[in-house]
Amino acid sequence: MDHDIVISGGGIAGLTATAAFASHGFDVLCVDPMPPIMDGAAEGADLRTTAFLQPARDFLREAGLWEQLEPFATPLEVMRIVDAGGETPEPRVIKDFESADISDEPFGWNLPNWLLRREMVARLRNMPRVSFRPGTATTTLFTREGEARVGLSDGTRVRCRFVIAADGRASPMRTAAGIGVKTTRFGQKALAFAVTHPIPHGNVSTEIHRTGGPFTLVPLPDRDGRPCSAIVWMEEGPKAERLLALPPETFEAEMSERSCHLFGPLTLASRRTLWPIIAQEAERLTGQRLALVAEAAHVVPPIGAQGLNMSLKDMAALLELAGAAPDRLGDAAMLDAYARKRLPDIRARVAGITLLNRTSMISAPALRDARAKALDALYTLKPVRKTLMQLGLGAG
Repeated sequence: MDHDIVISGGGIAGLTATAAFASHGFDVLCVDPMPPIMDGAAEGADLRTTAFLQPARDFLREAGLWEQLEPFATPLEVMRIVDAGGETPEPRVIKDFESADISDEPFGWNLPNWLLRREMVARLRNMPRVSFRPGTATTTLFTREGEARVGLSDGTRVRCRFVIAADGRASPMRTAAGIGVKTTRFGQKALAFAVTHPIPHGNVSTEIHRTGGPFTLVPLPDRDGRPCSAIVWMEEGPKAERLLALPPETFEAEMSERSCHLFGPLTLASRRTLWPIIAQEAERLTGQRLALVAEAAHVVPPIGAQGLNMSLKDMAALLELAGAAPDRLGDAAMLDAYARKRLPDIRARVAGITLLNRTSMISAPALRDARAKALDALYTLKPVRKTLMQLGLGAG
């Protein structure tokens, strides 16, 4: 074998999986068709952020990555849900879900995606069992009972015991294995960008609901002496495209109004990027000598910091199985166990987040009133509130 494992995909999920398996003694090749963009000001940089919840942080620590990332992480100590679904864009229900109710630690820690790639790549360069080849894509997959052969875009073919597809929602390895997907489209797109504002965020993640989808501000470190937040603004597709095209001054006025002026006037601190919103599930999680993880396996709208945290649970399950029986890496029994372990959680979370997203999109006044009353009722019942927070962190 050329390697124990080939990982298709060098995004955050693929880089994390590479570090995790290499730190546990496996020889890993990671390839990605695009060299990682590791400067937030560069064209094409991913301006979204990722909130690593407590279990995800623990996995990053086990993978040897957290020490590299922690200096850049902003803690999330409160998740604030705001309903502004009345006649005017003003808060009418504000509820704080506080991490102190269930833990001595923050809910999670937030980092920009472009910075995550920069720091993860730096860590991989110092790991002896890692071969990272950006600018190289996987093109073909041939498997049999004892091995996989992966064709690469540079014309070479590598042999390995196990292939992990972490190559996104249009996964070429999933396609090569003949695994289909079920896709739900919402007619939504999300604007992602950074802002500064005069009122400090206090390490509070704020999700404001009105119509079209949530408007979420996630804390970032101060920028030029001013409080800074990352924003994901979900809207119906045509409206999102109109917002993207607005001149900065007009856009700032609209986003300040959509934020209910909770942080004062918002000022753009980055360019704006636009992302389609879908939910997607693979019909199965495995093929011969192949496992799907992250967006190759499941895609959810960016609500509740669930996307990448689900992905890290995929990797944790695979790593546990591989570590328990390294001689059976990638065999049918290991892959069957992986599917049994992950499928129920994936199905439940995709369905739950899809429902939450549809609820956040509603525009009829009566339904918006019902949403506000439901938020108030759920929050008032302390056992329910604590259970919701524990579920959000990944409890079964």
